[in-house]
Amino acid sequence: MRIVGLDIHRVFAEAVMLDEGKVIRLGRVGMTREHLDTFARTVLTHDDHVVVEATGNATAVADVLAPHVGRVVIAKPRQVRLIAEARIKTDVIDATVLARLYASGFLPEVWVPDAHTEALRRQVTRRMQIVRQRARLKTMIQSILHAHLMPQCPHADLIGPKGRVWLLAQPLPPDEVDAVARHLREHERLSEDLRVVEREIARDALANPDAKRLMTIPGIDMVVAVGLLAAVGPVTRFEAPDRLVSYLGLNPTVHQSGEGPPRHGRISKQGRTHARTMLVEAAWQAVRGPGPLRAFYERIARRRGVHIAAVAVARKLAVIIWHLLKKGEDYAWVRPALHARKLRDLELRSGQPARRGQRGPAYAYNLTRTRQEERRRGEQAELAYRRQTEGWTRRGPKAPTGAAKEERR
Repeated sequence: MRIVGLDIHRVFAEAVMLDEGKVIRLGRVGMTREHLDTFARTVLTHDDHVVVEATGNATAVADVLAPHVGRVVIAKPRQVRLIAEARIKTDVIDATVLARLYASGFLPEVWVPDAHTEALRRQVTRRMQIVRQRARLKTMIQSILHAHLMPQCPHADLIGPKGRVWLLAQPLPPDEVDAVARHLREHERLSEDLRVVEREIARDALANPDAKRLMTIPGIDMVVAVGLLAAVGPVTRFEAPDRLVSYLGLNPTVHQSGEGPPRHGRISKQGRTHARTMLVEAAWQAVRGPGPLRAFYERIARRRGVHIAAVAVARKLAVIIWHLLKKGEDYAWVRPALHARKLRDLELRSGQPARRGQRGPAYAYNLTRTRQEERRRGEQAELAYRRQTEGWTRRGPKAPTGAAKEERR
């Protein structure tokens, strides 16, 4: 079996072949589909294995080469650097390192998603980019007001109908008035793009039972559910919930040497940053309502502070998500009326017509009695969790007793 390492750049890729322990330089390959296809048909065989480092176009490279070779492997770039850091660095050396690591069995691989999951990831990324651009425009408008000593907007949303009336009435210089108008027009255009992207995401969520299942958890809406599913892929990839927690970078770092006790530090922050951020935001929303998650949050917050407690709730959510997807069950403390309201909002976002004058499953959420009853059940679950954890204390190292104590002496 021959192993081919590709060090990918924007315009070309440096190719190296490892054949029976001998390194053969294959030269540079153009980073277009035509050049890659020609390289695969003329140089590679169906028994070859190709190794590339994870980059923005690594998946496309794998798609072109896969029909012509035995296997295409995408390596984790950060772990490859930790394993094979060298003082002398060239493209040939990098490609050779990839090939040798794969041949020795020490190459950390990246999971390659299927076409549907990859398309969903792109949609989630597009939505995130549009949201950031809109937030940047708001910041630019606020900076203009601040530069000219304008008072703070009395309305909650500066870009909303009332906020715009107030904004356009401020005595700004003519050039600043034109700049604000341009920012508002750009904000409207981005808002329309956001509705189009969210429509596609909502349609995918309606057809995905796992997305609806995740929305039974408080704090998780359509955006978070679809974003997590796109980042995680099939949950069967993870043998235990701790594997999913580690994949999302919510596991604490550990330092231990010799007989000393392990020291736990901050979370590792490995994996997909956007999925981890969404889970933390969902945690802040989940603890606002009654339930076991709020009791867990308050128990950690008293000892470690609110920010660490929010991250701990995010980790707890990741464990719950693993169990729900693995077992195919809904969240035990789901609020049915609230969940029906989420599903109705999902239908409206997907472009389904509004059924005015008709009482659907989401109508119960409009009844105060129903909402109070659901909150009461959540408060009972929260109280049960508090009673269960009331006597819990932080475990420390056990003190040696008896024979173990004599042995240490």
